[in-house]
Amino acid sequence: MTTGLVIRLAQPADIEAMAELISLLFTVEEDFSVDMDKQRSGLEMFLKYPTGRCLLVAEQGQKVIGMCSAQILISTAEGGWKALVEDVVVAEGFRGLGIGKKLLGALEEWAKLQGVTRMDLLADRNNAEGLEFYDRLQWRKTNLIALQKYGKGAGGIAS
Repeated sequence: MTTGLVIRLAQPADIEAMAELISLLFTVEEDFSVDMDKQRSGLEMFLKYPTGRCLLVAEQGQKVIGMCSAQILISTAEGGWKALVEDVVVAEGFRGLGIGKKLLGALEEWAKLQGVTRMDLLADRNNAEGLEFYDRLQWRKTNLIALQKYGKGAGGIAS
């Protein structure tokens, strides 16, 4: 039931609930591991530097039960702006109620207002439930694969 559901911009008071949601997401994303300090830090950065970024939560009964985020990047393929969507997650017990669809719909509206012409997201290839969800929302698979590189030093790539 989604009675009283509100989709809104995230606030600092939501960070702990969002970090918990991300930890749920990372149980199905094999490339990432839960580190609550890192997740909190990333969320704090989203809120501290909001230009070109959108961090949304789904709230019901004053409880955060879902979230998603996007960041705007330049696409040379589009000759304009694209949005990279991340952290799409709805709490267990609230899935299958259309909350994820509403979150992504609100994110799409934000992206349109920013002049975005394409939205990209990455999903774990073993997350059948998630891939079916995106397919129902008409996200299409591409032939691209994701590659990552981490720095060897404690400070990351620049170390």
